[in-house]
Amino acid sequence: FVLVSPKSHNRKGNKTQQRTMKLAILAALVASASAFAPMGANSRTSVAMEAESSRREAMAKFGAAAAVFLPAAANAAVGESPRFSVFGLIGDGTSYSEGAAYGSDQAGKVYSPYSVYGEANEKSLYKSDSSDYADRKKAILAETKVRLGKLDGYIAKKEWFNVKDELTRYMYETRGAVRGLSKTVQQKEKAEAFFQAIEATYTAATLKKGDACSKAAASSIATLDAFTATL
Repeated sequence: FVLVSPKSHNRKGNKTQQRTMKLAILAALVASASAFAPMGANSRTSVAMEAESSRREAMAKFGAAAAVFLPAAANAAVGESPRFSVFGLIGDGTSYSEGAAYGSDQAGKVYSPYSVYGEANEKSLYKSDSSDYADRKKAILAETKVRLGKLDGYIAKKEWFNVKDELTRYMYETRGAVRGLSKTVQQKEKAEAFFQAIEATYTAATLKKGDACSKAAASSIATLDAFTATL
């Protein structure tokens, strides 16, 4: 018989437990490291194939949806070459193109290969010499005179911002009307004098020069009357 000391038995048990714990820790470290290891070639190939398959499916669905909105004329029949048009110079006129198919489906000649509108002629709805347009421009001049008549009150109160606002909020229409009604050399000269007068009024208001602004405002009304008298 061999007598074993209790202390000796305890030391062996502790060593076994320590060895077991070390093995468990080592196994855990190996498992953690493998989780961060690069994927193998087979895994990369599988992911790439799945991505390619998804991309192809998406493109196929997009193409099918787009085909619904394309006109039948742009699709070639079996055995035919695709029909197309290059800047309206090459093609058979049946292809889909911007505008009015470059004029191929218009009853008359269009303004340009890229326009859906015909050339101006005697049948056009708009006529530059129509009395309706002239009357509209004259009405703008009448309203302009009303607005210019307000300038003296603004100048007297030194409301320079109101003077400049009055000369900008409506004068764009005024300039268009004056230029549209100016046909003769005399009318164009009087129109230029009116433009200079309102510009002088605006400048004087910016500089806050009351006397100069009042003088220019009066000149703008006088030059407008002189122009209107030639119509």
